Amino acid sequence: MSESHYIGRFAPSPSGELHFGSLIAALGSYLQARARQGKWLVRIEDIDPPREVPGAADTILRQLEHYGLHWDEDVLWQSQRHEAYRERLAWLSAQGLSYNCTCTRARIHSVGGVYDGHCRSLNNGPENAAVRLRQHAPVTRFTDLLSGEICADERLAREDFIIHRRDGLFAYNLAVVVDDHFQGVTEIVRGADLVEPTVRHISLYHQFGWRAPDYIHLPLAVNEAGAKLSKQNHAPALPDGDPRPVLIDALRFLNQAVITGWQDLNVDELLKLAVSGWTLNAVPKIQHSQMRRAEL
Repeated sequence: MSESHYIGRFAPSPSGELHFGSLIAALGSYLQARARQGKWLVRIEDIDPPREVPGAADTILRQLEHYGLHWDEDVLWQSQRHEAYRERLAWLSAQGLSYNCTCTRARIHSVGGVYDGHCRSLNNGPENAAVRLRQHAPVTRFTDLLSGEICADERLAREDFIIHRRDGLFAYNLAVVVDDHFQGVTEIVRGADLVEPTVRHISLYHQFGWRAPDYIHLPLAVNEAGAKLSKQNHAPALPDGDPRPVLIDALRFLNQAVITGWQDLNVDELLKLAVSGWTLNAVPKIQHSQMRRAEL
C-alpha cells in the first residue's frame, strides 16, 4: 500500500460532547493520517438514538474544527446507511452465517455472561429476536501496530455476537465494519477500550471476504480515580477557549516531542509541526488493564 492510499478516520457517537479522551483518539488518528500523506475522514455513528444527545453531533463537528482537526470528504452519517446494513444482514442470512436469538440478558448472565449458542439450531423466527453472527472463523489474536501481538479473551472471541438488536437497531459491530469497508479505511487508530471488539471486527471482515484494515490502539486518558475519561462518567467537555494549550497537553500525553514557542503559533501552524514530528513509536503502549470490555 502506497502512502497516498492511506485512509484513516475518527468516528464518534453523538452521545455527548468531545472530552480530553476523545481528543486523544481524534488527534492520534489525525496525525497518523497526515504524517502518511493520507486522508482523514470523520463519521458520525448515530445508530443508537436512545443514547444520543440532541445537538451533540453538530457540537462534535464544531469542536473538531475549533481544534484545527479538519477532515477530508463529506461526513458520513450512519443514520443514512440503514439500507447498506440491511443488505449485509440479508447476505449473511442467505449464506447461513446468522440466526435469530431470543435469549435475554438475564439468561446469558446466568450462564456466565458469554453467549453459549443456545439458539443456533432452534430456527427461531424474527419476532422479538436479535440476529447473531454464526461464528465459524473466530479471530483470537491480532497485531497492533503500536503494541504488538494482542491476544483476546477466547470465550468472547468465539462468541456468536449480535449484529442486529432485538429492539430493531443495527449493532455497532456490524455497522462499523460495513462503513469502514465502504469508506476504504486502511488503518484504524482508536482508544484501547476498543481492543476487545477488534477481533470480532476482523472476523466479520473475514466472513464478508474483505481485507481487514490495520489497527492501532492508543492509551486511555483517565481521571483521578483511574477510570477512563468517558461521556458515561461525565468527563468535562473540551474547553471552547484557546485550543493550543489543550493540544499541547494531548501531544504530551502521546509522548510527542515538545513544540517550543507554540505560544507564537496559530492552531494550523502548531498542528503542521505536530504532523512533521509525529512519532508513532514514541506513543506509550497500551496496558493490559486498558483492554477491558467496551460498553457497546
